[in-house]
Amino acid sequence: MSNLIAVAVPDIGDFDEVEVIEVLVAVGDVVEVEQALLTLESDKASMEIPSSAAGVVAEILVTIGDSVAEGSVVVRLTQADFPVAKAPAETVVEKAPPVATTETINIHVPDIGDFDEVEVIEVNVVVGDVVEEEQSLLTLESDKASMEIPSTAAGTVKEILVAVGDQVAEGGLIVVLSGAAAESLPTPPADAKPQAVQQPATPVTQQSASATPNQAVSVSKPMGHIHASPSVRKFARELGVDLSTVKKATGPKGRLLKEDIKSHVKQVMAGGTSSAAPVGSGIPPIPAVDFSKFGEIEEKSLSKIKRLTGKNLTRAWLNVPMVTHHELADITEMEAFRKSLKADAERRGVKVTFLAFIMKALVAALKQFPQFNSSLSADGQSIIYKKYYNIGIAVATPNGLVVPVFKDVDKTNIFDLAEQMGVISKKARDGKLSPKEMQGACMTISSLGGIGGAAFTPIVNAPEVAILGATRADIQPVWNGKEFEPRLMLPLDMTYDHRVIDGADAAGFMVALSGYLNDIRRVLL
Repeated sequence: MSNLIAVAVPDIGDFDEVEVIEVLVAVGDVVEVEQALLTLESDKASMEIPSSAAGVVAEILVTIGDSVAEGSVVVRLTQADFPVAKAPAETVVEKAPPVATTETINIHVPDIGDFDEVEVIEVNVVVGDVVEEEQSLLTLESDKASMEIPSTAAGTVKEILVAVGDQVAEGGLIVVLSGAAAESLPTPPADAKPQAVQQPATPVTQQSASATPNQAVSVSKPMGHIHASPSVRKFARELGVDLSTVKKATGPKGRLLKEDIKSHVKQVMAGGTSSAAPVGSGIPPIPAVDFSKFGEIEEKSLSKIKRLTGKNLTRAWLNVPMVTHHELADITEMEAFRKSLKADAERRGVKVTFLAFIMKALVAALKQFPQFNSSLSADGQSIIYKKYYNIGIAVATPNGLVVPVFKDVDKTNIFDLAEQMGVISKKARDGKLSPKEMQGACMTISSLGGIGGAAFTPIVNAPEVAILGATRADIQPVWNGKEFEPRLMLPLDMTYDHRVIDGADAAGFMVALSGYLNDIRRVLL
């Protein structure tokens, strides 16, 4: 008898549901404790779901595009020492198992608008590839737009009937798949009653018939927030369609359907509308270049974190009017104080860096200038002021940039901050940060002090309204009124959202921050 083990989604932070973007195992795989089973992706980060036990994968309850919540069972395992149990047969005893058969699936060119023929510019699969439903097979291009042709079924590519440069028309056969058909059932015993086989089909037919009138009653309405299921969103992504450009939603309560996406693509192919980049960009895409023509190249895929970070930063860059203010802070006395804490820090087993002091000084400046501890409302009509002080720290990892958030910095002392930074930095490098640990920042610090540089312009991590950059401190001659004396100067760069912060506020904020860093004792006032 098998011992089923349910693997559930762990704590995923403040998200109600997160999309499954990758399934890393298959039924029958032997997995170990902590082995990654799925990859989830929110609008903040991606996260791998580890197995809570060792065993054999008996059942996978989710697919790519599904949305899951904390506590949802995603995989069931059987203990590795036991074989996976098969469903018992109550009335039929057979010596041979059901025989699996295959079927041939023909993929045709869908509706391409008013064009007689369209050119094939890319073939995305080869014979033998296993494809999923809605996976892109070909890319077509007219004189108006390009369009990816998705597979209408899952299966294995058996034959490709077109090549790059061919002209295809609507309804043309382009790919043949071989897919698993329904299992052929063994012949029932002679005394078996045929009614017993057909009986289960009756309630299903009645349910389907009763569901049809309800679906017909659905009423579409104008779209505000975009309502679409994960499968529809995936279908749109594969076709390169920005959902915000789709004008008509015919599903219940204004929900987008696949038919709406197809109608939109048809209009684009005919030149009736534009499927451009997100609203507000107005930027044409960078043309593709075949760099191999100029010499040897190597192509590597971006990590999930870098792809997600790039998407978020692009969105912020296109929506936030940014200005960067540069400042120099005299941290000579602060550095002397930091060195004086070395013995106490070693007894505690921590290392105190500039960053802990910058965090405390930043909180003091946020209290003095509350407009920096805010966010603009989604409609842009009001400012939301925050009464807590959480600071994000940008951390470079082998897979890309992540921003863990340190909570209640105003209530945390320097030594505790240093200890937290050591623990969090290791988790970040090991890829063990959870989405909850990267949420809720009031302002972010991006420090290049350990690398170098004189100045840079960090990008605001929206919906925050400002981000503070710091580079390497160095000794500079500073006039004290009588003579030049060597002082340790720290370059600071703050980029801010000009919709919320004006130049005078930014200058005042940076002067105050520099003052707190110059005399860290003022933070206690």
